[in-house]
Amino acid sequence: MNFEGLDPGLAEYAPAMHSALDPVLDAHLNPSLLQNVELDPEGVTLEALPVQESMHIMEGVYSELHSVVAEVGVPVSVSHFDLHEEMLWVGSHGGHATSFFGPALERYSSFQVNGSDDIRQIQSLENGILFLTKNNLKYMARGGLIIFDYLLDESEDMHSLLLTDSSTLLIGGLQNHILEIDLNTVQETQKYAVETPGVTIMRQTNRFFFCGHTSGKVSLRDLRTFKVEHEFDAFSGSLSDFDVHGNLLAACGFSSRLTGLACDRFLKVYDLRMMRAITPLQVHVDPTFLRFIPTYTSRLAIISQSGQCQFCEPTGLANPADIFHVNPVGPLLMTFDVSASKQALAFGDSEGCVHLWTDSPEPSFNPYSRETEFALPCLVDSLPPLDWSQDLLPLSLIPVPLTTDTLLSDWPAANSAPAPRRAPPVDAEILRTMKKVGFIGYAPNPRTRLRNQIPYRLKESDSEFDSFSQVTESPIGREEEPHLHMVSKKYRKVTIKYSKLGLEDFDFKHYNKTLFAGLEPHIPNAYCNCMIQVLYFLEPVRCLIQNHLCQKEFCLACELGFLFHMLDLSRGDPCQGSNFLRAFRTIPEASALGLILADSDEASGKGNLARLIQRWNRFILTQLHQDMQELEVPQAYRGAGGSFCSSGDSVIGQLFSCEMENCSLCRCGSETVRASSTLLFTLSYPEGSNSDKTGKNYDFAQVLKRSICLEQNTQAWCDNCEKYQPTIQTRNIRHLPDILVINCEVNSSKEADFWRMQAEFAFKMTIKKYGGEISKNKEFALADWKELGSPEGMLICPSIEELKNIWLPFSIRMKMTKNKGLDVCNWTDGDEVQWGPARAEEEHGVYVYDLMATVVHILDSRTGGSLVAHIRVGETYHQRKEGVTHQQWYLFNDFLIEPIDKHEGVQFDMNWKVPAILYYVKRNLNSKYNLNIKNPIEASVLLAEASLARKQRKTHTTFIPLMLNEMPQVGDLVGLDAEFVTLNEEEAELRSDGTKSTIKPSQMSVARITCVRGQGPNEGIPFIDDYISTQEQVVDYLTQYSGIKPGDLDAKISSKHLTTLKSTYLKLRFLIDIGVKFVGHGLQKDFRVINLMVPKDQVLDTVYLFHMPRKRMISLRFLAWYFLDLKIQGETHDSIEDARTALQLYRKYLELSKNGTEPESFHKVLKGLYEKGRKMDWKVPEPEGQTSPKNSAVFSSVLAL
Repeated sequence: MNFEGLDPGLAEYAPAMHSALDPVLDAHLNPSLLQNVELDPEGVTLEALPVQESMHIMEGVYSELHSVVAEVGVPVSVSHFDLHEEMLWVGSHGGHATSFFGPALERYSSFQVNGSDDIRQIQSLENGILFLTKNNLKYMARGGLIIFDYLLDESEDMHSLLLTDSSTLLIGGLQNHILEIDLNTVQETQKYAVETPGVTIMRQTNRFFFCGHTSGKVSLRDLRTFKVEHEFDAFSGSLSDFDVHGNLLAACGFSSRLTGLACDRFLKVYDLRMMRAITPLQVHVDPTFLRFIPTYTSRLAIISQSGQCQFCEPTGLANPADIFHVNPVGPLLMTFDVSASKQALAFGDSEGCVHLWTDSPEPSFNPYSRETEFALPCLVDSLPPLDWSQDLLPLSLIPVPLTTDTLLSDWPAANSAPAPRRAPPVDAEILRTMKKVGFIGYAPNPRTRLRNQIPYRLKESDSEFDSFSQVTESPIGREEEPHLHMVSKKYRKVTIKYSKLGLEDFDFKHYNKTLFAGLEPHIPNAYCNCMIQVLYFLEPVRCLIQNHLCQKEFCLACELGFLFHMLDLSRGDPCQGSNFLRAFRTIPEASALGLILADSDEASGKGNLARLIQRWNRFILTQLHQDMQELEVPQAYRGAGGSFCSSGDSVIGQLFSCEMENCSLCRCGSETVRASSTLLFTLSYPEGSNSDKTGKNYDFAQVLKRSICLEQNTQAWCDNCEKYQPTIQTRNIRHLPDILVINCEVNSSKEADFWRMQAEFAFKMTIKKYGGEISKNKEFALADWKELGSPEGMLICPSIEELKNIWLPFSIRMKMTKNKGLDVCNWTDGDEVQWGPARAEEEHGVYVYDLMATVVHILDSRTGGSLVAHIRVGETYHQRKEGVTHQQWYLFNDFLIEPIDKHEGVQFDMNWKVPAILYYVKRNLNSKYNLNIKNPIEASVLLAEASLARKQRKTHTTFIPLMLNEMPQVGDLVGLDAEFVTLNEEEAELRSDGTKSTIKPSQMSVARITCVRGQGPNEGIPFIDDYISTQEQVVDYLTQYSGIKPGDLDAKISSKHLTTLKSTYLKLRFLIDIGVKFVGHGLQKDFRVINLMVPKDQVLDTVYLFHMPRKRMISLRFLAWYFLDLKIQGETHDSIEDARTALQLYRKYLELSKNGTEPESFHKVLKGLYEKGRKMDWKVPEPEGQTSPKNSAVFSSVLAL
C-alpha cells in the first residue's frame, strides 16, 4: 500500500501520537482481547481500547467474528493470511510480528523481526514466512527461528515483494529498479531497471507482471523479460491500491487538487483483453484498499481508511445499501487482506487491533490447509522441586532413563582424545556402474540408503572396511556380471533414457531388430504389456477384436482393437497403449480388484506382479467377453471367480470358454448338478508334496487334470438335509476350449519348490531316456554327452543347458471319455507317429494343445521385478511382417524383442524366473475361424454430432462438418493441429555433474483436435474442432501454449463442442484409413499423444520441410512471420490458426521448391531463413497491430455460416 495522501500524522509513527490515551477502564472492552497480551509497565490498560463485541454471524454475509489486540497502541502495518496453514500473520510499525491460529484468533507465535523499521509486507512459504522491511528481507520459521537474513543496500527503500515461483522473489520500492532474489541461494540474480520509479504494489497473472507506481501509473510487464508491454495512467496524484482478476484490473488512488492530493471516489477499471479503460466505477466511500473477492461473481471489496466497506461489481453500479462498517479501536484502518478461501477478511487499525470478518460461523482460511504443529507442553513444570540445601534429599525424585551403556562422564581422559572417523566403504553397485571422465567418476544413485546419511557403527564399520568382500570386480568384462546378478541381461527391466529431444534420439532398434512392435513401459499400469502382446499374437483374437466396434465410451475391446491396428501397422517402432490403459483405469471393477497401481507402487515394485498379472488375465478375458456379447445389455462382472452365464455367448466365449458340470454330493446321498463355464483354470498342486524332501514325481498333465477336474470337500447347503453339510464337489468337463488359459499360482516358496523338484525329476528322466543316469553332483564331460547323442539313443540329445529347469511340455493331449471323464497326457512329436495325426483324432474327442505363450515374473531386487512373455509367433505374422513362412519363439520385454530357442520359453529357474500364466492353443486353430478383418469404421463418423456440453450453442460453433459430397479421397490434404493438457508432471533428477536426467516424462492428454479442409472452395475452414472431455484430474492446462482454460473440458460448464476421445479418434482413424495426407507442425508428438500410428507417406510435417540437417527445429510462429508475414500465437495458441498456418506454409513450400523439383534453390532459401533466425535470436518482432488468420475473410465466412 502507498501511504502518500493518507493522514500525514501516520507518515512516521511516533510514541507521542498516543499520549492522549487515558488509562481509564472502559466498560465496553471485549475480554477476548486480553489473549496473553503483556502491557507496557507504565500501564496502558486494556479498558482504554474500546472494542465492539463480536456479532452473530449470518451465512453468506460478512460479519465480525473476532477482534484481538496484536500489540497495544502500535499501529498494524500489514496483515497476511497464511497460504499453507490456518493462520493470520500481522506485522506492526514497531517491527514486531504476531500470528494467530484459526478463526478464534488464538495467539500462536510472537517475535521481533526488526528493531527499528516497520514490516511492510509478509509472504508465507511452505517452510516459513518472509518479512520485508525498509532495507531488509528476513525468512523466519513460523515459531520465530531465523532461516536467513538478507540485508539490502542502506539506500534502498523497499515497499513490495512478489513471489513469482517457489524459489524466486521480486522486491520493489521507491528506487528505479526491481531486484530478483533466488531463495535457494539467497543471492540477487537479476536487477531490472524501472522507467517509472516507485513500485509500491506488485501483482502477477499468467500473462503479465503488474507494477503499481507512486506516480499513479500501473505498468504491465512481460513474464520472461520484464519489459513494459503496456501502461495505464490511472491517477494524476498517487496510487493507493489495485487488484487483478481475470480480464479486469481495478485501481483506486488520489487525484491532484489545488489544495493537494484528494481521495478519488472513482475506481478506474481496465479491460486487459482490449487494453483500454472502461467506464469508471463511482463508489460511496473514500477507497483506500480494494480486492477482488470472486466467489459467485467477480465482486470488489472497497475499504476506506475510516472503516467503511462496500461490495460492488466492477462493471455495474455501486449500491449504498451494500456498505457495512468496521469499527476500529483506533481512528484509522491501516491494512486489509482476504483469505485464499475468500471466507475471511482481516482488518488492522492504528491502535494495534485486528478484526476478523467472515461469512460463516466456522470459516477456513484455505481450501486445503495442512495441520499446524504446536509446541509441546513443558515437562519441567510437572516434576517435583528439589531443595538443594537438604543433604538427605534423594536425587531419584527426578527420573533418569535407564541405560546399560557407559556414560560419557565415566570416560578416562586418555580415551577422550579426538580421533577421525574412517570413511565407510563405497557401495559395490556404485563402483560397478561408475563411468570415469578424467579423474572424476559418475554413477547413478543405487538408492540403497538415505541421501547424505551414513550409519555410524564403531566396530562393524572397521571389520566391513577391512573385509575382502568389499573389493569390487574389475571394470573389464562387466557385461555378464555373473557373481552380482543371476538375471540374464535381456530379462532385466528396460527403461527409456530421455534426453532434451525426448524420445527422438533414443535407439529402439538396439533393443528390437525385428519388425514386430514393442510396447513402451512409462505409462501408468503398463505392467500388462506382456499380456497385451500375448493376446495380439493369438490370430483369431487379433482379427475378431479388430472387427468389433460399439458406442460405449470406455470399451476395452474397442481400445484393444485400436491398439492391435497400431501393432499391425508398425514396422519395428514401439507403440504405447495409453488410450487402452486410460479406458482400463475408468473400469470400476479394475479398481475394485486392485489392478490399478499407484505410480509409487509401480516404480518401487511393491505390488506382487505375479498375482497382479494373473488377476488381470482373469479380468481382461471376462471384460472382453462382456464387451463383445451379442446381447444388448452386457452382463454384470462376476468378480474374481471367472464364471459367467453362457447365454448370449461372444467370440471370446467361443475361444476361451470351457463348459463344465459342477456336482455336489452330500453324505445323505442327494446330488446336485449345476452347469457353468469358465474362461481359465488355476493350477491346484498336490497336498503335502513338499513334506518329504525327496518328493513325488508328477507329470504336468497329471497336475493339470487335477486342476481341471477338481475334487474337493467343503461345507455346502443341502436342500434335502435343510442345513450345511460336508459335501464332495467334483467338476466334469462337457466341452473343451479352443484356447486353454492357465494361471500357475506360484505365490509362495511351497509352489516354487514343487516346480523346482519336478524339473529335477524331469531332468533325470530325460537323461535316462538318452541312455544314461546323472547324479546331483556329477557333471558330464563332452565325450559323455556325445555318446548320449549317438544314433543309438533314437533322438539327438540337446545340450545340458537346454534340459535344465524344464517341467512344462510343449504339447498336451486331451481326450473326452464316454463317462464324462477327461484324460490328459504330455504329448511329443514322436507320439504323433504312434497315435496318428491330431486332426484325425478330433472326431473322436481327442485334442492336442500346443504351448503358445508363457508369462513369467522376473525377480530382480534392484528394480523391483518385471513381467516378460515368451511367445511362439505363428506363420501368418511372419508372412505379413517379413514375407516368410515359419514359426519362431520370441522374448517380449516391453520394447525389447529378441528371438529365443524354444527351450528357453519353458525353462524356469525359480530363483529369478517364476511362471505366472500359460496359454495352450488347439492345433490347427486358425482353420476354424474367419480371419478376415473388415474395417468397422464408416464415413458417418465425420458427419455432424451433438456436443456433450450443456451450454454449447450454435453461436459458439467454430467448424462446419463435412457434407456427403465433401468426403475426403485418397491423397487429399487435411490440416491438423492438437492441443494438450498435463495429467502428471515430469519426474527428473539433477546429476552430480549438473546435467538433468528425466526419470519419467510428463503424462499428456489430448484436449483439442482440429482438422481443416486442405482444398476445394472451403479450403482453410475447419470440419473438426473437438474439445476432448476427460475424467482424469488435470494438473496443468498449459493455457499459455494450448489455449485450454479450466472449465473448457467440463461438460457442465463448457461452451465448446465437447466430445469423447473415442469419437474423435474414430474420425482420425477413418481419415488415415481412407488415405488422406495430414499437414501440420510437429505432428509426430501430436500423433504420439493421441495414440495413432500414421504411415510416413501420409504425413507432411512443416517442422521437417523447413529444416536443415544438424540444425535446430524452427517454431511455427517464426516460419509464419518469415514466409507468410503473419504474426500468430500472440497471447496463446489456437489450433485452428495453427492448422491453417501449416497449410499455407505447405503451399509456400511447394511454391519455393517448385513442387520439390528444385532442391538447390530451396536450400538457399533455408540458409537465408537460418541466418535471419540467428540474427533475431529466433524471436518474432513485437507487433504494432497484430494480424492473424483468425481475422481473415475465410474465418469470417466460417462464423457467418
